[in-house]
Amino acid sequence: MSTPKAYLEHVAIWVKDIHWHIRFFEDVLGMTMREIDGTREAPRQYWTFGGMQFIHDPQYEAPEGRLAHLGVMCEDLEAALSAAHRYGVSELPQGRNWLRLPDGLAIEFIQARPAACVARALAIDPRAEA
Repeated sequence: MSTPKAYLEHVAIWVKDIHWHIRFFEDVLGMTMREIDGTREAPRQYWTFGGMQFIHDPQYEAPEGRLAHLGVMCEDLEAALSAAHRYGVSELPQGRNWLRLPDGLAIEFIQARPAACVARALAIDPRAEA
């Protein structure tokens, strides 16, 4: 059996001031809007090109930090889920593709379409000189 291929597609964090984060990541890093849950005036969640997801929660105070979950793009979702279950993970209420690792980390597995885009993304060397 070959090892499933995947890459980190997004990182989701809880933020108290979503508008500040949107402005910062757009102005400083050029990470513009990819998707929004809600309106631009009152976003509940905001995804950027470049892999950030902000979840608006002005009262968030959990001691474990602001990381909500990792979104992982999978070449073969079923193979990745099958392999993951051998490690004692548990499913989350969001769906069978949402898993909680034994130490508490949440991961959202996403089926890549087309699957070949994973290989293309993995072929990119972010440290290579242009």
